[in-house]
Amino acid sequence: QVKLVESGGGSVQAGGSLRLSCGASGRTFRSYAMGWFRQAPGKQREFVAAISWYGDSTYYADSVKGRFSISRDNIKSAVYLQMASLKPEDTAVYYCAADRSFGTYSSGSLPEYWGQGTQVTVSS
Repeated sequence: QVKLVESGGGSVQAGGSLRLSCGASGRTFRSYAMGWFRQAPGKQREFVAAISWYGDSTYYADSVKGRFSISRDNIKSAVYLQMASLKPEDTAVYYCAADRSFGTYSSGSLPEYWGQGTQVTVSS
């Protein structure tokens, strides 16, 4: 069992930056590939970024490539999403996710564990 808690959301103007954090419980954090998803009002939840167990591989949605960066700290049991050049269309609730398989994130399957989400609002 993994419990995930996101933080760092907020409101920012277009072009600004935010850093999301996700803390994980348990001593097996490095056994999980981690990811971020988002869900905008009236839309389906969509994949944003993923990182492998030791951080040597990352994977991004085309819509955020070059603007967002995912990283992790296995000692702190945390994963981060650095967001830059934010656009109003990035407005959504952002969710942290964990799954034992890194391939889950590119397959379209849903990860096993989810956080409660943190709101990001980008104004024009």
